[in-house]
Amino acid sequence: MISIRHEYTPCTAEPVLPDDLGFGRIFTDAMFVQDYAPQSGWRDARIVPYAALALDPAAQAFHSGQMVFDGTKAYRRPDGRINLFRVERNAERFNRSAQRMGMPPVPVADHVAAIEALVRAQARWVPARSNAALYVRPVMIGAEATLQVRAAHTYLHYVILSPVGSLYGEAFRPVSVHVSHEHVRAVRGGTGEAKTPGNYAGSLYATEQARTLGHQQVLWLDAVERRYVDEVGAMNIAFVYQGRHIRTPTLSGSILPGITRESLLQLAPDLGFTVEETRLDVDEVFDAIRTGTITEAFGMGTGALISPVGRLAYREQEAVINGFEPGPVARALFDALTAIQYGRRPDPYGWTRTLDAA
Repeated sequence: MISIRHEYTPCTAEPVLPDDLGFGRIFTDAMFVQDYAPQSGWRDARIVPYAALALDPAAQAFHSGQMVFDGTKAYRRPDGRINLFRVERNAERFNRSAQRMGMPPVPVADHVAAIEALVRAQARWVPARSNAALYVRPVMIGAEATLQVRAAHTYLHYVILSPVGSLYGEAFRPVSVHVSHEHVRAVRGGTGEAKTPGNYAGSLYATEQARTLGHQQVLWLDAVERRYVDEVGAMNIAFVYQGRHIRTPTLSGSILPGITRESLLQLAPDLGFTVEETRLDVDEVFDAIRTGTITEAFGMGTGALISPVGRLAYREQEAVINGFEPGPVARALFDALTAIQYGRRPDPYGWTRTLDAA
């Protein structure tokens, strides 16, 4: 079991948070850090004041791109305690990402214990307001100083926290999405299943292009045929057919296995919806929107949880979904999931860990 040293003196004053938290702009005043070397494994686990990292300019993270991260959230319950949501699944995915990038795993129990210890130490930062939470960002980077193209020998694992609101501004407001036929996000056999910054860096140019055209996000197609739907922005995507049947792309090897996606696919049948994982041809999707067969579309991810898609633009085509309004299926899933996350209803799935606020 991990032993965590505290080099941080907690402040008892409540942080003054703005009304508009934004997303990932504000950070708490402590962080978790530990180091790795082949001889010792993971060592020197500690909670320290939030500060800049001291890294050699030749660190592998900068030159070979050895870096992975993940994300989960801590939610304030009505009784004042704090819920962590499926943190073990995030820790497992973190290790799968690390393995894909040639990096050492962090024992899941130790990873979870580090997050719990840090969130407890920073409990006063968990917002007590609707549609807000404390975002938990674990990161691992190659720290060895070398320009050789190989896996690093030393690593840094750290966790930072950020009180956040909705990822796209006003909660549950539909977004307009541009379907990219020129650029791709990831290919099967590549790193699409890993949460590594290179996947996101490669998406930024196309996303900025989409924004100049008046859209908030990009819908990515598969990199082989450029025909089948992959992801939307940094989220998984789902389409609702005839108001009851949810279809989402199969995890093909280029799609990140989202924890929110996994949770919603398990939750949906209990709310009376049917679920199917399948290949979705983009032209067939547009035809189904035009005929009214597709009644809703939404992204699924930790940041926004559920983000309704109100418009798709592809080449010369444009299709508005549900009058550019959130649909009832997305709303039902959002309400049910957040009720569990915030502790407003019992958790029959065992997804949450409850921490005392002290």
